Amino acid sequence: MFGNIILIDEINRAPAKHNQLCLRSWKKDRLPWMEKPTRCLLRSWSLATQNPIEHEGTYRLPEAQLDRFLFKILVPYPSEVEEVTILSQFHQMGNAPIFEMVKPVLSGAQVISLRQQIKTLIIEEKLLQFIAKFIHQTRNHKSIYLGASPRASLAIMNASKAMAAISGRDFVTPEDILGVFNPVLRHRIILAPDKEMEGVTEDEVIKQIVNGMDIPR
Repeated sequence: MFGNIILIDEINRAPAKHNQLCLRSWKKDRLPWMEKPTRCLLRSWSLATQNPIEHEGTYRLPEAQLDRFLFKILVPYPSEVEEVTILSQFHQMGNAPIFEMVKPVLSGAQVISLRQQIKTLIIEEKLLQFIAKFIHQTRNHKSIYLGASPRASLAIMNASKAMAAISGRDFVTPEDILGVFNPVLRHRIILAPDKEMEGVTEDEVIKQIVNGMDIPR
């Protein structure tokens, strides 16, 4: 837990009352799960992978835990060409010292500084209203059983600022916001049971809501 980047592999193989409880405490309070913590954790990034829920030996992740992750990124199987590339790279590495091949590009202090800079980026009031209106729509949409929380609003705002910074701008555009809707929201909304049975996806419902709204310019 005492690292800048933490990767939690197959997070949904742990029951909610065990490891997931520890992880929620860590992400919220930045403290290890122990009776008398003696050292605070670093402001780190946490990444997690999960197997499909329907696989044997997995547990459904609690909504409260999912809500603490900024993005949900869908990772499909690689194409045949991509798989050949993976095999070739692992073959060429052989017994090479993999960890020695990894070179740092940023220090922990630089990461913290960049985070602070991103918070200062400009976002107009009309864009904040657009985010709030969209989140409100998720709570009143017929295809959604459980809408997004206020934490989702903050995640969209912060992620759109990061997208603007990546594009070399100091201000947020509607395109920045639209670009983060799916990864921010697809794990934060729960579809109505009938829509799940029909095979409707969260991304499709998000698109429906966007298409029914006026995009600020």
